[in-house]
Amino acid sequence: MTDIRTESNAMEMIAISSAAEKNRRRNVRFRNIGIGFAGFLTLILVWKLSVNLLNVPSYILPAPEQVVVALWSGIAVPVSSPLGWYLPLWSTMSNALAGFLIGALLGLFFGSLMAEFRAVETALMPYAFALQSLPKVAIAPLIVIWCGFGDGSKIAMAALLAFFPMMVNTFAGMRAAEVERIELMKVLSASRLETYRLVKLPSAAPYIFAGLDMGIVYALLGTIVAEFLGAQEGMGVAITKAQAVTDVAGVFAALVVLGITGILLHLIVRRVERSLIHWADRGKR
Repeated sequence: MTDIRTESNAMEMIAISSAAEKNRRRNVRFRNIGIGFAGFLTLILVWKLSVNLLNVPSYILPAPEQVVVALWSGIAVPVSSPLGWYLPLWSTMSNALAGFLIGALLGLFFGSLMAEFRAVETALMPYAFALQSLPKVAIAPLIVIWCGFGDGSKIAMAALLAFFPMMVNTFAGMRAAEVERIELMKVLSASRLETYRLVKLPSAAPYIFAGLDMGIVYALLGTIVAEFLGAQEGMGVAITKAQAVTDVAGVFAALVVLGITGILLHLIVRRVERSLIHWADRGKR
């Protein structure tokens, strides 16, 4: 009877501790949201006061309400309208996601190869860092020449920018796997592929998702850069058209759309990460 009561008390304590942890996380989430909202309001207030007090012309820095009007004018239209944000954003996002998928898979593949084989690391790592050190604005014209002014150049640029962070994080994550687990797999006569699949890949998962988090934003950036140099549609084209007619408010509105898109992509990656690698210690990240 005493053992049953003790077990019941222990379960109650665990339930209370779990509820307290959920409340703490909820409070932290609400606090962070409040801080972010307060920072946003402060930014808008400083922006508005600066424009009014310094008499800044709208073709240099538009007032916040002008940006809101430009933003709404691209939202309050049919989805198929060429005057809205929907078609340019769809073009940019579809190419960015395609390039991100290609770059992420290649980064995972080559990062794993370099972590598994020293010879591959010695052969490829210098070239990877050399490629990353080159200014992407200088590479972009070559990509446009090679891949044309269509979707090919945008996908290639997005893949190029997403590749390096994925490769480096995969490599670092594989090398950070616990030696004890690897030795245990050797004792169990596990193959290299089994060790990779059961030990190294799960251990590298937090690193891989960090690479995905950076890569998705870089892919979006790479697509925009390719669109600036030559494209038929996309957010980069919309920004270029607004600049041509000195529609600075329209440029700001397009930047707001891209900023919100980047935040949403980041949140999606984080949500998937929480769902798949629930064993990771989130408190250290």
